[in-house]
Amino acid sequence: MKLKRRWNERTRLILTLELAVVLPAAALVILSALHLKQVQREHGFEAAIQREFGQVLAISEKQINHRAYELADDARNEFPGVHEACSDTLDRVLSARPYLAHVFLYDTERGLVFRSQPHRLKNDEQFRAEAEEFSSMMQKWMDPEYKETLEKMMKMEKKGVPYMAFGNPAPRGEKHLYQSALMFLKPDGPDGRTAIGGIVFDAEYLRDHFFPEMLEAVMSRNLSEGQKAVMMVHPKSESYPLAASAGWDGGVPEVERNLDYVFPGLTLAIKTPGTTLEAIGQRFVRTSFLILGGLSLLLAGGLFLTYRNVSKEMALARLKSDFVSNVSHELRTPLSLIRLYAETLEMGRLNSPEKYQEYYCIIRKESERLSALINNILDFSRIEAGRKEYDFRDTDMKELVRNTLESYRYQIEQHGFTFEEKIDEVPPLRVDREAMARSLVNLVNNALKYSQDRKYIAVNLYRQNGAVKLEVIDHGIGIPSQEQNKIFEKFYRVGDPLVHNTKGSGLGLSLVRHIVQAHGGEVMVDSAPGQGSKFTITLPVNAATIASNAASA
Repeated sequence: MKLKRRWNERTRLILTLELAVVLPAAALVILSALHLKQVQREHGFEAAIQREFGQVLAISEKQINHRAYELADDARNEFPGVHEACSDTLDRVLSARPYLAHVFLYDTERGLVFRSQPHRLKNDEQFRAEAEEFSSMMQKWMDPEYKETLEKMMKMEKKGVPYMAFGNPAPRGEKHLYQSALMFLKPDGPDGRTAIGGIVFDAEYLRDHFFPEMLEAVMSRNLSEGQKAVMMVHPKSESYPLAASAGWDGGVPEVERNLDYVFPGLTLAIKTPGTTLEAIGQRFVRTSFLILGGLSLLLAGGLFLTYRNVSKEMALARLKSDFVSNVSHELRTPLSLIRLYAETLEMGRLNSPEKYQEYYCIIRKESERLSALINNILDFSRIEAGRKEYDFRDTDMKELVRNTLESYRYQIEQHGFTFEEKIDEVPPLRVDREAMARSLVNLVNNALKYSQDRKYIAVNLYRQNGAVKLEVIDHGIGIPSQEQNKIFEKFYRVGDPLVHNTKGSGLGLSLVRHIVQAHGGEVMVDSAPGQGSKFTITLPVNAATIASNAASA
């Protein structure tokens, strides 16, 4: 029934852990693993970064356009009207704004008025070719398309779009540079005439200043802290960068966005330096699986430790229950004897003084045994509460051992034991007399309890290697090697049938160890099943006391 009860307790514990902790934790781990698998399969991590990069590009495009509009507005506000447009007025616009390559104004009556940066016309042959080609292109375009273009720009202006932009390839030898032209409406006077003005950004300015500076600016504003990315601008039909931010290492951009409003024909691109989103996603999934595996191991370890600790607490609770039962039995035995002999004395049934003396002696011995048991329990309670104090005094250990054994000799003889003692002269030690006597009594009492046929007890006191050793030897049942470290734990009892059939509190050896360690010593056991046991208390000798004794001798 006892085994069945313990199994039921263990079963309930396992079921509780499974239902309350293991199953939810396992479900969480499995769902997390499935989610990671889905993220890996659907490239969800890469998609999330792409969405974030897309937002960065959208914001960056607005900031780039805003800066370009600021430059265009500055020139537009200084632009002359149709009647004032001439070489001088347009040159003044250009001279104050070196970022412009050309300006023009077109009206049906006056035609096209086109001007380019004067100093570059004189010194740069390629720039002159660019100016001639651009002027010719605008003349050929505006003559037949003016009316249609004007209507389109009016509709755009009503929608809040003040500029019509188009890109132009500026020839530079065998290559072409990108430049952007912005056209705007220019009303002139009360007659309601409206001309079309335009500015053309310098190709070198866009390549060397505007785009590099804007890329660095938008990256510093729009990338979150710790986010690594690089950006570049390239023509739609080409993969090489027109301009790039610091750290651009080539490769294929991860996300792109066309700059159609101000810089048509150009594309803004972004990527992570030194890697790809696919590699980052794989690393994220791999790291997540490792973390999930680590958390699973920690969870399993925590569950194991919890189960182990709860099992220990359950075992300790059982031991405490057994302790109460055993102590009750041990208290009842001396009390019953004391009561029996006291009632016999009270009734006056004894005929000889020797019997009276014998009964008085038995009552005294049993009361001492009862006191020893109660003192063990009280000491254990003080130790558990951290209130145990020791009264250290210089003590003659030879005298202490002899007196303790003499008070216990009656019980030894009553049990039919052969008793030997070898007590040598040893130096005085600073000890708690009562505590050390209790340690010796506990060891002798264990020898009495756990000896069957070979009833033998020996107590030795001697000095060895700068220490005083106190030995208690018996020829009892012995202790298996795997349990010799556990016998000094509170409530622990060896799993031998004789041990469980013998009542005991399970506190004696635990108290012995605490007392000896409080004196700076150690207690050891040398035992084998069926061969008996030898418990040895080793106490360090007080060097100052030895020195004073040697000097007096």
